[in-house]
Amino acid sequence: MAFSMLQLFLLGALGPRLVDELGISPTVLGLTTTIGFGTAAVLSPVGGRIVDRVGPRRSLVALLLVSAAALALIGAAHGAGSLLGAVALGGLPQALANPATNKAILAVVVPARRGSVTGMKQSGVQLGAFAAGLPLAALASGVGWRGAVWAASGTAAAMAVWAIRALPADPPAKGAPPRSSWVPRGAIAWLAGFSLLLGCGIASVNTYLALFGAQELGMSPSAAGALVAVLGVAGIAGRVGWSKAARPGRAEWLPGWLAAGAVGSALLLAGALVVHPLAWAAAVAVGVFAVSGNAVSMVLVMQRAASGRAGQESALVSAGFFAGFAIGPPVFGVLAEAGHYGSGWLLVAAEFAAACTVAFIWAVRERRQRTTVPA
Repeated sequence: MAFSMLQLFLLGALGPRLVDELGISPTVLGLTTTIGFGTAAVLSPVGGRIVDRVGPRRSLVALLLVSAAALALIGAAHGAGSLLGAVALGGLPQALANPATNKAILAVVVPARRGSVTGMKQSGVQLGAFAAGLPLAALASGVGWRGAVWAASGTAAAMAVWAIRALPADPPAKGAPPRSSWVPRGAIAWLAGFSLLLGCGIASVNTYLALFGAQELGMSPSAAGALVAVLGVAGIAGRVGWSKAARPGRAEWLPGWLAAGAVGSALLLAGALVVHPLAWAAAVAVGVFAVSGNAVSMVLVMQRAASGRAGQESALVSAGFFAGFAIGPPVFGVLAEAGHYGSGWLLVAAEFAAACTVAFIWAVRERRQRTTVPA
């Protein structure tokens, strides 16, 4: 999971260096996220079917190899065009990540432990944020941003070799699965809508937090990158803790409460324009609340997935999340380029508030359905 989205966090943490050395604008920086996650959103339904057909081990090895290739190409980029092309390639690992890892959990983990294991699995994404914001950002200070990205690429390739040797073999590849709708329905549709709105806000924070620290708060590039690392550490703790708490009967309420907390984190970012240290508290709050909402969504998907469709239904919810990642940063980028970061963070707060509304409406509907089912 860490490598599936590492390019996002690297582009955010190294944003000040990319803007200076490649001569790209903040809007183009946001467009990298749009291209990567737009690709992931389009490929996710197909990726879910592929995982259901070929198995999680083959899918995870492919994920790591393509991640290595995409990171190598990012490190070799010399302008906006080559950078965007490399980022588009990185959308494929994102499309495979949740279907493959969720299917692996359903295959080998007993139901009582799936929530906590899912939280640990999802925390891998935030481990990527920590790696991008601290060790890789520090490495970039010594060897340049290209060297740091290439180091990440080599590590992904090494992990692919480990996965081939260490993961249990997949069963023989299945035939093509029966045709089914690629349009999410029922609980999956609500979770996809919640994930879209949540993704809009999270992606804006991930992409622009370091640039905000450098341009508006007077931080050095390394200190600004450390904001991303703090967000990553908080996200690890939040995802593990909240996923463990997401037991049936309680889990459906958690997305709404987490989104409500995320609104507060965005308001703290807006307040950091006046009281600069609030940026650190905001980074923690984004990790604990906003980032954790996606992990709880994955627990809910596995609790409700139809037999044999865990990969596909995980992919449909992921597609909503990735679509949000594609939509949010370009809109925020226009405000950032004009120097209106305060308005940008208020926009993020509104996106989290909309996610909160969707989540609570769905939770109320779920409770009513349970109470009206005849005994």
